[in-house]
Amino acid sequence: IVYRMTRRGVDQTCSWLNQQGIHAVPYHAGLDSQTRHRNQERFVREEGLVVVATLAFGMGIDKPNVRFVAHLDPPRSLEAYYQETGRAGRDGLPADAWMTYGLADVVAQRRLIDSSEAAEEQKRIEHQRLGVMHGFCETTDCRRRVLLHYFGEPFDTPCGNCDTCLQPIETWRGTEAAQKFMSCVYRTGQRFGAGHLIDVLLGNATEKVQRLGHQQLSTFGIGSEISKQGWHSVARQLVAGGLLSVDYQYGSLQLTEASWRVMKGQREVPLRRDPVLAAGRAAKKRRATRPQPAVELETPQQQRLFKALRAKRLALASQQRVPPYVIFHDSTLLEMTVHQPHDIKSLGRLNGIGAAKLSKYGETFLRVIAENAEEKMVSPQGEKGRECHVSRS
Repeated sequence: IVYRMTRRGVDQTCSWLNQQGIHAVPYHAGLDSQTRHRNQERFVREEGLVVVATLAFGMGIDKPNVRFVAHLDPPRSLEAYYQETGRAGRDGLPADAWMTYGLADVVAQRRLIDSSEAAEEQKRIEHQRLGVMHGFCETTDCRRRVLLHYFGEPFDTPCGNCDTCLQPIETWRGTEAAQKFMSCVYRTGQRFGAGHLIDVLLGNATEKVQRLGHQQLSTFGIGSEISKQGWHSVARQLVAGGLLSVDYQYGSLQLTEASWRVMKGQREVPLRRDPVLAAGRAAKKRRATRPQPAVELETPQQQRLFKALRAKRLALASQQRVPPYVIFHDSTLLEMTVHQPHDIKSLGRLNGIGAAKLSKYGETFLRVIAENAEEKMVSPQGEKGRECHVSRS
């Protein structure tokens, strides 16, 4: 599932995915009810289909083998994020949740709240929820621990699976950097966005900087020790932490009461240091450190068998017009692949296979196993045992 905030974002992302050869369908309120229903049914019944949707999608959909949930725009609250990412991995196998987030998202979401017709008290509550969500994005702590603590559940041991556990985040004393950025905001008249302010701090004499005479300011070039990407991180964290505000009509950054406390040295500003890796190194590190699947397929034969079992399940599901997981979950097919039972009795010992399903589908799946079996899998005394490699996630 890929989530976007707007209908236009849904349509653009869906079109791009299909151009890359990834089968994707849209889901949002701008589609007629028949199209929405058809796309939802396809998502439930088909394998390998991506649905790109606005945030309301997923209510009442019980598809257990969703392996990936992406937020290309962050939700407005931690409650919404928890619910939406919870649609992945309901079968107990590992799944990934991935979200992109930036300063533009902070500005856009706060603008939506302030421009709404809600009562002031409701706007205050929505801003508070949004602040918690942005704090979650910027946390250096274990994300699972932050989530569970927010919902009142104690969880003191790092999960070992989230990005901040797999690649711990450094913090640094950002008070001086915050003071430089805030001083630049003040000296440019609190009328500009982050991009122009960063040019001034870095000493970039752009056409706009020279036209406005900002190369004459005392803040011109005082931030050259921090990269452009680093200054964007500082700006994002200052806004997310309420240390700068945004004029939502023009997008300019402005000082708050809290800003003056920082500038006077009355408040320290710890910041997270965003990890910066080259794309190839980052991908390699993620592959090396991410949790292993709950059941690891060790041989090409096992991989072929698992693919054949899923193909048979999909064919049966299409004939019966039911979602594939109604027949067997992925976790059950994985157990078949690893143990490769040779008769009804040994098949029935696997998890997820009750008497009714054993009677209805047992012989069919045993044939698939036999057709793709390894040589000498069965000894004269019975089934040759195989270990199930499990890693806890």
